[in-house]
Amino acid sequence: MAGLALLEDIANGRIRNERVFRDYYDFLAHDDDWLISRFRFPRAILLEICTELGPGLERQTAMSHALPVPIQVLLGFLATGSFQRELADRSGMSQGALSRAIPAVLNGIIRISARYIRFPYDAVNQAHIKAQFAEIAGFPNVIGAIDCTHIAIKAPSEGEYAYVNRKHFHSLNVQVICDAQMRLTNIVARWPGSTHDSFVLTNSSVGNRLEAGRVCDGWLIGDSGYALRPWLLTPLANPLTVREQRCNNIHGRTRSVVERAIGQLKSRWCCLDRSGGMLLYHPEKVCRIVQACGVLHNIAHRHGVPLREVMALADDPDPGPNNAQPNAEAIRTRQQLISRI
Repeated sequence: MAGLALLEDIANGRIRNERVFRDYYDFLAHDDDWLISRFRFPRAILLEICTELGPGLERQTAMSHALPVPIQVLLGFLATGSFQRELADRSGMSQGALSRAIPAVLNGIIRISARYIRFPYDAVNQAHIKAQFAEIAGFPNVIGAIDCTHIAIKAPSEGEYAYVNRKHFHSLNVQVICDAQMRLTNIVARWPGSTHDSFVLTNSSVGNRLEAGRVCDGWLIGDSGYALRPWLLTPLANPLTVREQRCNNIHGRTRSVVERAIGQLKSRWCCLDRSGGMLLYHPEKVCRIVQACGVLHNIAHRHGVPLREVMALADDPDPGPNNAQPNAEAIRTRQQLISRI
């Protein structure tokens, strides 16, 4: 009878309907092992990131149930590797609220990218990076290893064909440059999957500055998909002598660090690897997700956060032949290096 009376009171408007809020799941209450397994960071680092992002994410609202910054950040992290519906269920918030929170988190992380991803244009940083690369196999003067990797996406509604790569799936072609410790010094995420690796570099700020002579003593190392330049050394296509074969071997051992860096990036943020499916967002949003993951990758390296397992990644498409004309100065530079090695 009491229940019936209550229903009658509600029906007659004598009791005001209150908005019901679900309790948000307290992710930070867990221990570091649990947090690292799900969000890739221990509690102290998560709180530090929350503090760094907080001013840009806090909403000016009188609502007492506004989503706290730590939850926004954590959900943003998890959103790069899980479906939004699953995240919404676990956090106690609607999928719509989660969708609105994700862009703010991504943009906040991208805004701090200059603090964590920097190309070494200055001689002091270059000297340190060169020494670390030389320790790998004795290859001198290396200031970065470069490669591209593909991020699988849903076929976009506009310009769909441009996103089809040489393995016939839709993707973004993302440029990655790293140092000898697998820290990213450059990441370019804006080109469709059909774009050649060499074109991505030529049209990047790093490529333009190196071509303009910003670095006088140092070079990148890349695979044969790139054009040989005085500031970008590639392997010989047909090594004939023992010295040439040795140079190619040392080059390959040194350059492989960028492949391992990409492996770490995709293993830490699983949504970036095709083995986990594809990102079901507009290409522009996928670009922001990739950039944010690059920043988080470097934050993890800076703090020595362990990566429990590096996945066996899906193979990237071959970049295809590079048809650039040989550069005489670059050929001389490589021949001098072969003699030195």
